[in-house]
Amino acid sequence: MSDGINYGKLMHQAMQGLLRTLLSDVAENGLPGNHHFYITFDTTHKGVDMAPHLFDRHPETMTIVIQGWYDNLAVMSDRFTVTLNIDDPRGRGVAEPMVIPFAAIQTFVDPSVEFGLRFDAHDSDDDDDSDDEVAPQDDDDETTDSPQKGHDAEVVSLDKFRKH
Repeated sequence: MSDGINYGKLMHQAMQGLLRTLLSDVAENGLPGNHHFYITFDTTHKGVDMAPHLFDRHPETMTIVIQGWYDNLAVMSDRFTVTLNIDDPRGRGVAEPMVIPFAAIQTFVDPSVEFGLRFDAHDSDDDDDSDDEVAPQDDDDETTDSPQKGHDAEVVSLDKFRKH
């Protein structure tokens, strides 16, 4: 049992919920106006599924753009799927389906309205959301700092993404 409230995990879940709702709406109604999304994700995260040649080109992270042409956008509780037109090594556009778990997402940006979110790796929340864990350990975590010390609290400022 935890001695305190894990605000970092709660915030992470809320931001994932925001993305889930947003992408569900886009899957149903399309992108409104000039909106478009840059989504950067960890290609090594469990559950990411994409063509092997894309893993070869993006061994750690990949940024996709949802704008203009995209197909088969579907949103589940823990992941989304989308088919994007991605250049192959010869520069030809190829329809590439991919599966991206929400837990793999590192950043989300909609530059049309200067809005962005950053997800920290220590906030991993895989399918087994155990209330007994205070700070889940992730063997793939690139940081060597102990997640127990000084990393549970996080202030998220959206000021730099707001239009003035």
